[in-house]
Amino acid sequence: MKIAPLAQVKNKLSAYVNESRDSPVIITKNGRPVALLTGIDENDDLDSLLLAHNPRFLEILKEARIRVLKTGGIKHKDFWKQMAKRRQAVQK
Repeated sequence: MKIAPLAQVKNKLSAYVNESRDSPVIITKNGRPVALLTGIDENDDLDSLLLAHNPRFLEILKEARIRVLKTGGIKHKDFWKQMAKRRQAVQK
């Protein structure tokens, strides 16, 4: 992992993008970390990467975990029954 000041990254962005393919680059401003530059492999799922850093999506997951802990959730087979009913309703 490399740490670099923002001004330096701005001047040599292409070089840092290339470096980020091997390991992340932490970008600092006034000596404090402000961003992380990480490479994206062609096999990476871009949607998954974006969702992993989306505050609203993470909040939805947190709320769902709490709800499952409180209610016990639903059984696997019951979930798929509900999905089948919804699909049928949409097709009508």
